[in-house]
Amino acid sequence: MAIYDQIGDKYDQTRRSDPYLVKRLITLLKATPMGSYLDVACGTGNYSTALAKSGFRCDGIDHSMTMLIAAQHKSEQVVWYQGDVQNMPLSENTFDGAFCVLGIHHFENLQYAFQEVVRVISEGRFVIFTSTPEQMRGYWLNEYFPVALEKSAIQMPSRNQIRQALQNAGFREIEAESYSVRDDLQDRFLYSGKHRPELYLNPLFRQGISTFRLLTENVELADGCDRLQSDIQTGRIADVMKSYENSGGDYLWVVAKVGSP
Repeated sequence: MAIYDQIGDKYDQTRRSDPYLVKRLITLLKATPMGSYLDVACGTGNYSTALAKSGFRCDGIDHSMTMLIAAQHKSEQVVWYQGDVQNMPLSENTFDGAFCVLGIHHFENLQYAFQEVVRVISEGRFVIFTSTPEQMRGYWLNEYFPVALEKSAIQMPSRNQIRQALQNAGFREIEAESYSVRDDLQDRFLYSGKHRPELYLNPLFRQGISTFRLLTENVELADGCDRLQSDIQTGRIADVMKSYENSGGDYLWVVAKVGSP
């Protein structure tokens, strides 16, 4: 069973596209109304749909049928495909660009997946939004859920691994920029509660996050929530959050180009 088949039933109760991230994605993609773009590992299609609503042609592909069924109800403008990113049922040079939001850590082989992206986009950009193990070890969540966070961190490709896989796949001019969670973030992914620790006490909030649904043991979850609740009540949480402050950002944008210079 695909990982997101296991959490797809509750995913959209908390997960949605974030306006700032959508705007940044469009800018980094250099999307134009005449272009056609592919959302790789699109999930329930939140970002595919957001781009379509913004006036861009966008298709989505995902391995999980559970996620795609939810996506199909969101937009008739988007064409949805089920398939493995390492063997996409798409023709060569079909798209003018592609993007992947918080999905590359599920790819079995980064280089093979990126080679498929190269195959289906003619000339354009591939934009990735992800987090690295180094960034995740800077989350204050490690104070309360250390085992689960480490399990989650080690499945994330490092910045160097991403760059190397992109280069080997044929991408060029690879650039990266860090993203720090904003106070007004609307998409409830793992560290979206950075500034609102009380969110992690809400089971509904946690159930749309794979780290909590799939990687956190019940004992650690109960203990971590108890300690977090106590620290919120006493105000100690402010010291914990401050102790984890760093300059590495919380997530990472990676932009790579394909085609002639």
